[in-house]
Amino acid sequence: MKKIITALFALAFLLSSNVNAEEKLTIEKQLVGIVGAISGTVKTETRELKAGDKIYLNETIYSAAGSGTQILLLDQSTFTVGEDSEVVMDTFVFDPNTNDGKIVASVKQGSLKVISGLISKKNPDSLTVEVPEGTLGSRGTEFQTIVSKGRTDTLLIGPGKNNSLGMRPGAVLVGNNLGQTLLDNPYSMTSMTKGKAPGQAKKITKNQLKKFNKKMKALRVAKLSPDEAKKGRKVLRKELKKELKSLGFEKEEIKTIIKENIKKDKEKKVAIKKERAEERKKAKAEKKKNKKKKAKAENKKGKKKKATKKKGKKKKAKVEKKKGKKKKATKKKATKKKATKKKAVKKKPAKKKKKAVKKKPKKKKKVVKKKPKKKRKVVKKKRIVKKKKAAKKRKAKKKRRRKK
Repeated sequence: MKKIITALFALAFLLSSNVNAEEKLTIEKQLVGIVGAISGTVKTETRELKAGDKIYLNETIYSAAGSGTQILLLDQSTFTVGEDSEVVMDTFVFDPNTNDGKIVASVKQGSLKVISGLISKKNPDSLTVEVPEGTLGSRGTEFQTIVSKGRTDTLLIGPGKNNSLGMRPGAVLVGNNLGQTLLDNPYSMTSMTKGKAPGQAKKITKNQLKKFNKKMKALRVAKLSPDEAKKGRKVLRKELKKELKSLGFEKEEIKTIIKENIKKDKEKKVAIKKERAEERKKAKAEKKKNKKKKAKAENKKGKKKKATKKKGKKKKAKVEKKKGKKKKATKKKATKKKATKKKAVKKKPAKKKKKAVKKKPKKKKKVVKKKPKKKRKVVKKKRIVKKKKAAKKRKAKKKRRRKK
């Protein structure tokens, strides 16, 4: 694949270096890459794209609803444009001898998936994607971004730190004038809105991942259909053969180059599949571990709850016993008080009855003896008079005795 790309770059370089006005390419017609796969209607300002078509600098790629395309750049980078998208290749500089260069693309709307190539391997900070809310700096990785109204969501796909291909661990620096966020864990994402710094890196949810995959659905369906895939491969091979013939390669050399590149691509695909399978296994293992941890934590919580319930029951039983004893004591006291009150109540009516019995006859006596009271007074007066007379007689007797 490197030889093909170098051949293509050499072709572009030779054409651009020619002095003749007919063969000379302007900056606007600088070759950037080739359309690898396409689905639905994808256009530029002047033409409708097909598999095998060339992509030039500063060309705006428009993909309609339910459409998409994959562009293979000269440095082996892959740009996959999703549905309802508008993408422009602003800067592309590449030296195939040293792998030095710079790539700057801008996404005005829609989705773009990037797999970095030789330029990023040489210098991780040399591939940037501009979005309305800021910039995305790729560091030898695979990532995807979705640009919607006033918001940009960016997802880091990989590779991981300990990948089987020995590739540089993936990272994307999402930033603007207000701040920066580094995505360095596979399937972590961040969001960026106008007038705000990028949000913190978070692990993507299932629903969010569905949104990202939905943008690339049309292209994945196109790849799965065998007829379209074969047609696309044939067109690409024809284009590559033409380019290689123009550079002076013979038929046998061209065949060997194409076969070698096909083998390399297959090996890369197999390795990527293995890596993704390993990542899925790791994710499943982590999920199992988390489930076990949760189960253990729940069991511990359940045991604690049971222990607390038992303690609570014991405490309640003790409290109830105490309350029962208190109630019994209070009942006994109450019964004693009631008994004493009853006794007191019983005694009081007896006294009242006696008093009542005594009082009634008194009243009758008084009523009967009201008249004799006057008689008593008269009797008393008579007694007093009799006493006075007796006293006078005594005095008289005493006087007489004295005279004698």
